[in-house]
Amino acid sequence: MNITRRQFVPLAAASAMAAFGVAGCSNDTASTATGSTPAADTGSADASSDGELTLFESGKLTFATSPDYPPFENLEDGEYVGLDMDLGRAIADYLGLECVYTNIDFDGIIPAIVAGGQADAGLSGISITPEREEQVLFTDPYYIDNQAVAVMSDNTEITEDNAAEALNNEAVTIAVQSGSTGADFAAENFPNAEQLPFPNFTDAFAAVQAGQADAVCGNKAVVDQMLAGAYSDEHTVLTSATGEEYAIAVSQDNPDLVDAMNEAIAALTEDGTLDEIIANNMG
Repeated sequence: MNITRRQFVPLAAASAMAAFGVAGCSNDTASTATGSTPAADTGSADASSDGELTLFESGKLTFATSPDYPPFENLEDGEYVGLDMDLGRAIADYLGLECVYTNIDFDGIIPAIVAGGQADAGLSGISITPEREEQVLFTDPYYIDNQAVAVMSDNTEITEDNAAEALNNEAVTIAVQSGSTGADFAAENFPNAEQLPFPNFTDAFAAVQAGQADAVCGNKAVVDQMLAGAYSDEHTVLTSATGEEYAIAVSQDNPDLVDAMNEAIAALTEDGTLDEIIANNMG
């Protein structure tokens, strides 16, 4: 099985907007920023021989994200919250840049990074897959996750005892997020089932509650978070240790930015910041 998107195991322990709306910056063309002064005690990273990073907007590190995937990214009272959002801010701070987030549906993030002109990188619970590696560069991974499938708690047809078989049935509909590895996992493991894709993962859970789908498939960290919150009337019937590695996606034309962010991720791992970010968001 291919490693694919999103068990709560931090990699630090394993190895050391409305469409395209930008929050906090204008839609200017890409520019080159001569890195500003880094924050105190954070260090700095020069990604090229002359110390310059090619950025969407000078002085700002703009991440494309789909904020419907707690505990990694979510919008609460207009504020971007979650593990990825805190990580993005920490990386930008390390590089002496302002962190900016722009909303893009998940299945549009990789195409947007490839096309350019909207963000510097994609940070949205994106798993490294061979298919994605053909389109973008990835930073070093910062988190490992697995896959899970949930159904309504009163569903007696699909249970923990028979899930693997019962889900692979042409009478079963599985809700997924478009373009996610949850969709890939469902297609690979339950090929006889019908797949019902949604741009937002929250809508996939709502579809199960509404009777539009029998099950929802996605990354375990997010499924666990959803079931602990608004969707407590659903429960997990199957998990799979897919060992998916989350990383930040960057244009193949911008390897210097990957190098700079890798330096930041390494520093944040070494000083314990990454572990702290994970603990704060997974509690």
